[in-house]
Amino acid sequence: MLDSDDCALSLDNLFFEKPIVHKAKFRQVFSEFPFFNYVQSKALDDILYTDKNFVACAPTGSGKTVLFELAIIHLLMETSEPWRGVKIVYAPIKALCSQCFENWTKKFVPLGLNCKELTGDTEIDDFFEIQDSHIILTTPEKWDSMTRRWKDNCLLQLVRLFLIDEVHVVKDATRGATLEVVVSRMKAVHAYRTIQNQDTDISMRFVAVSATIPNISDIADWLSNEKGPASYLALDESHRPVKLRKVVLGFPCNPNHTEFKFDLSLNYKMANIIQTYSDHKPALVFCSTRKGTQQSAAVLAKETRFVMVPEHKQLMKYAQSLLDSKLKLVMLGVGYHHAGVDASDRKVIEKAFTLGDLPVLTTRTLAMGVNLPAHLVVIKSTMQYVAGSCEEYSEVDLLQMIGRAGRPQFDTSATAVIMTKMQTKDKHMKLMNGIEIIESLHSHLVEHLNAEIVLQTISDVNMALDWIRSTFLYIRALKNPEHYLCLKNLNSLSSINAITMDEDINIKPTAGRLMARYCIAFDTMLQFSNVSGTENLSDLIELVSKSQEFSDIQLRVTEKRPLNTLNRDKNRTTIFPMDGKIKSNDMKVNLIQAHLGSISIQDFGLTQDTAKIFRNGMRISKLSEYLSQHSKMGFSTLLNSLILAKCFRAKLWENSAYVSKQLDKIAMVNAGLTTFSKIEQTHPREVELLQILNRHPPFGNQIREFVLHLPKYAITLEQAEIVVKVNLQNRELLLTKRTAPGNHYVSLVIGDSDNNCVFQQKIDLMLLKSNTWSKKIEVVKASKGDEISVNLISSVY
Repeated sequence: MLDSDDCALSLDNLFFEKPIVHKAKFRQVFSEFPFFNYVQSKALDDILYTDKNFVACAPTGSGKTVLFELAIIHLLMETSEPWRGVKIVYAPIKALCSQCFENWTKKFVPLGLNCKELTGDTEIDDFFEIQDSHIILTTPEKWDSMTRRWKDNCLLQLVRLFLIDEVHVVKDATRGATLEVVVSRMKAVHAYRTIQNQDTDISMRFVAVSATIPNISDIADWLSNEKGPASYLALDESHRPVKLRKVVLGFPCNPNHTEFKFDLSLNYKMANIIQTYSDHKPALVFCSTRKGTQQSAAVLAKETRFVMVPEHKQLMKYAQSLLDSKLKLVMLGVGYHHAGVDASDRKVIEKAFTLGDLPVLTTRTLAMGVNLPAHLVVIKSTMQYVAGSCEEYSEVDLLQMIGRAGRPQFDTSATAVIMTKMQTKDKHMKLMNGIEIIESLHSHLVEHLNAEIVLQTISDVNMALDWIRSTFLYIRALKNPEHYLCLKNLNSLSSINAITMDEDINIKPTAGRLMARYCIAFDTMLQFSNVSGTENLSDLIELVSKSQEFSDIQLRVTEKRPLNTLNRDKNRTTIFPMDGKIKSNDMKVNLIQAHLGSISIQDFGLTQDTAKIFRNGMRISKLSEYLSQHSKMGFSTLLNSLILAKCFRAKLWENSAYVSKQLDKIAMVNAGLTTFSKIEQTHPREVELLQILNRHPPFGNQIREFVLHLPKYAITLEQAEIVVKVNLQNRELLLTKRTAPGNHYVSLVIGDSDNNCVFQQKIDLMLLKSNTWSKKIEVVKASKGDEISVNLISSVY
């Protein structure tokens, strides 16, 4: 890792400035290289020999991870073995988390430190796991969820070092707010600990790095402590070990084409780009999907022979050792690599590319966490598919991919090419040049302020002001006030009954708990706070469709015809049609209700958006709990909101003829078994013999068992005193086995003829303790009649 500059420091002299007993022990952490490069050498004094908070801005590929390792060693230098009470948190994106965990486990476990990786995928008792862990590698999102009750957990108050990778993520539209809130919360933990332990000198240190921070002094001010702002080091691209040329190419995109078609069209433009910029050296092409990775490789292999004649024999050897016949196209100089490729084949491909024998490799982003540097990096399209919907790569993802350009041991220069749409070319030019000022979470401030109130981090107005001062928002608002909203958010939350404020400026959460739990936008809560109480199912679907969470759903020109056809079809009794033509985004969202009616949607773009709409719709529909907290809420709205919440979860209308679709991956509906009762009444052998199923025993028994062990209820009403009884009809079966999840409950809702909600109650599996739940209810005579409506609604089925 020698740099061309003459100020690289030898590691042998690293620890001479300060006497350390175990110098050699710490030296082994950097056994991979003999010298620190220019960036690392410039940061050394601040990062290793002081305990100041520190921010570094240096080019991708300049070895910033070493700065984190030096900060860890500084903490160990200040602590005696066996490092009791040492907790270090590293919170990058998920792909970096896995990669760094493997690396740091090798480096720090020999020193007696335990590393633990905690991401959204981990299914463990998180607090139990970190009890004996020294270095905790996690994501901002995971750490956010873990620290929400930090006052109740002394382990979280032991954090001595907080490492922030890619700190510029603070400006990211989706992830920035979470990172800012997590850092601000850790600052609050430090302040609380300082007050609680006034006689001790225990501090929490923040170290942050990034490849692009134009306003680095703002980040330093944000990470200030009682001693002042953080120290910072800002180095430009000229200090990158391998000089990087960045190219952004914009391509015209037909507005009637889907993202899929645009992505496909780029396959036929890549060969020319590779020949222009690769200098006949290894080229790495990033694709957004596994299928796209294979398609791109196939097109490149057909279009151009990248392989030179002397290399052909070597590639033949690689091809012969590959198990998957589709990968044989390496003989043409092109390979592909993603998580679906057999592990042994992946190793062969990686070896061929790393040694420079394979000229071109297409790969599926960075999910694998494999470090495959190349002379040329091409990012084919800036869009990716996430959970069935299409969205832009984050800045972090793009910088990580670009960071693969340049092989320090072979190259003095490298190139990164971004292929994007013409209309997004300027945006990515600014991103590549690192000139976009980092701003804050201001657009999400209300939601995060509410979350902190719910967590009791904030319990009065003065604490709210202290919290504001701990955010990056406060730093930027002082310098750029016109960019930010006025801080009227407490009054806004109070206006929709999310919180209450008394005359003594104390704050308590109310409906804000639901807003925080389901991550609901303030504007959506505001909409729901204005319901009349007489809304039917159609009205509520329209209300959900206009929610802030769907603001990024776009109505494409090509989608208008199929949506209008669907809306006009009089035979479609399974949807609520709208007046006029489909001309707005919320009308498009509204018509996704066709999926609830089991109507097949053929348009590819609509199918992609459906997954995202249902994911958000499921959260928004949970606001039925918010409506139930209104004492004057009309029975009609409450009942229909409960039904809609269940419909979103099941992706079916209430009382649908296709309820058996809820049995995952089973074509029961096509076999005529459209209801649970039909399945229950059909002999297991008959189920198996159905031609469309054609399954063997004990398949029929398993399906019937599943249905039998769903809870079955009956309601009786004793009119003399209005006593409602709910009876669990198959209690004996459920005591042996349960199909419904443990958190399953039913909602009992009773209304009168005046649309008043007479009674509501959640009833969970407490019914298992006895067969019957009963309640005596007082009912006042309604002006419009004597009828009352009694409804029992499952939360799941």
